[in-house]
Amino acid sequence: MLTCRAMPSHGPRWSWRFASLCLLGVAGCAGSSFDGHVYHQGDLFFRVGPIPSAWHPIDVDGALLAFRDDSAQGTIAVNGRCGLDGDDVPLEALTHHLFLHFTDRKLISQERIELDGRAALRTELTAALDGVPLRYRVVVMKKDTCVYDFMLMGTSGADSGGFDRFVGGFETMR
Repeated sequence: MLTCRAMPSHGPRWSWRFASLCLLGVAGCAGSSFDGHVYHQGDLFFRVGPIPSAWHPIDVDGALLAFRDDSAQGTIAVNGRCGLDGDDVPLEALTHHLFLHFTDRKLISQERIELDGRAALRTELTAALDGVPLRYRVVVMKKDTCVYDFMLMGTSGADSGGFDRFVGGFETMR
């Protein structure tokens, strides 16, 4: 974490650069916000569909938002990144990248859908991580130099209807 504190002056040019660095550090450390409908952090600013009442928020490394439905044994994670990759990478490759460290991958279905006015790829598969097999439903889309990943993971009984409504309500915002 960058902290700004009083430093000895090394002339006006150095003071201006130090002040700029401090402001960038503060802006870069600005937290995220989610009000139950809209998520905002830096370049990522989007709305999601309705969150089923059985889902409760959880913290998951590498996810912007994550929810768990304990009764259905399912977890939903949303991730997004801007300006890092994806402009010229096909949706199939971006989806495959999510499962690089998984074994026993078996594709169930894959189809192109439209999400927020853009092409997206919806994939359903089973795969194992550390020997634990689960069923996955993934939607990957690209928009305005950003890549968004939505993932439902769980047993075969995990609520996919709630996931589809949650993802279907996705909309980027400015």
